[in-house]
Amino acid sequence: MAETPLRWVIGAGGLLGKAVVAEARRRAVPVTTTDVPWEDPDASVGVLGDAGDWLVGTNASLDVVWCAGAGVVGTSKEVLDTELAVFRAFLERLAEATRRHPKTRVALFLASSAGGVYAGSSAPPFTEADEPRPLAPYGETKLAMERAAAEVARRHGLSLLVGRFANLYGPGQRLDKQQGIVSQLCRSQLTRQPLSIYVSLDTARDYLYVADAARMVLSGLDRLAAEPAGSLVTKIFCSQISTTLAEVVGTLHRISKRRPPVVLGLSQNARFQPPDLRFRSTVWPELDRLASTPLPEGMAATLHDVTTARCVPQPAVCAL
Repeated sequence: MAETPLRWVIGAGGLLGKAVVAEARRRAVPVTTTDVPWEDPDASVGVLGDAGDWLVGTNASLDVVWCAGAGVVGTSKEVLDTELAVFRAFLERLAEATRRHPKTRVALFLASSAGGVYAGSSAPPFTEADEPRPLAPYGETKLAMERAAAEVARRHGLSLLVGRFANLYGPGQRLDKQQGIVSQLCRSQLTRQPLSIYVSLDTARDYLYVADAARMVLSGLDRLAAEPAGSLVTKIFCSQISTTLAEVVGTLHRISKRRPPVVLGLSQNARFQPPDLRFRSTVWPELDRLASTPLPEGMAATLHDVTTARCVPQPAVCAL
């Protein structure tokens, strides 16, 4: 029987990364994380490269789970270019480590954005067969990261799973970013500070509960391990349920018994937000049953979590 791989979660402080670590521990599978000085790009590459060298050299099987990324739809191209440069430099360090230790099985998971890469695509619902058409630098960066990972994987025989995620939500979302409409609505409901939303309430999105997403990631890595070495797979991680923003607001109203304080605002980033981002995955459909948390249940858990973080400053506006 093959050795259970060590899961190295990069970006374990973020919404998805924290959930993946928690799910790995719940399953009692080996997992490790690394403290990365993200504010210093050169130091980040050094820390990640050194950790990768050691982990590849001391494990027979390693799954590298990249959940990092601080960018959002409105992030500047300059900041996103830095994130991309760090990722590319890390990939090269990882490739060097695999060359030195050819007996170590290394697989890579990359968390990407379905909304980002399909924002300019036409005729939803979008599947893995649809051509990605980003609208914003954010989506262009995610697609560039996918291509960089695929290039290194092909060159060095690594297996790769790219997860294009729909709108993630749930406990643990950062509240100081202009992202995460569910968490920001919950915070507004608690503080009674109006939240400015710059898209139509008819805007439709696919909301995926983060604990479900974590289960899908780890099950996807198990599935990848059963594929031939060097396999490259792209899957949309989504609930396959379309929900309008009005329905999200209405759900929170029903849960909390109070109307959320929402106002319609303006933002130059509205041009990056298409009205309809429905998804349907056709790759490894057995994973899709893990997206099982109903929106009301997930929002209730998020509202409970946000009550412990009421002192965090609220953004003036919020992206989806």
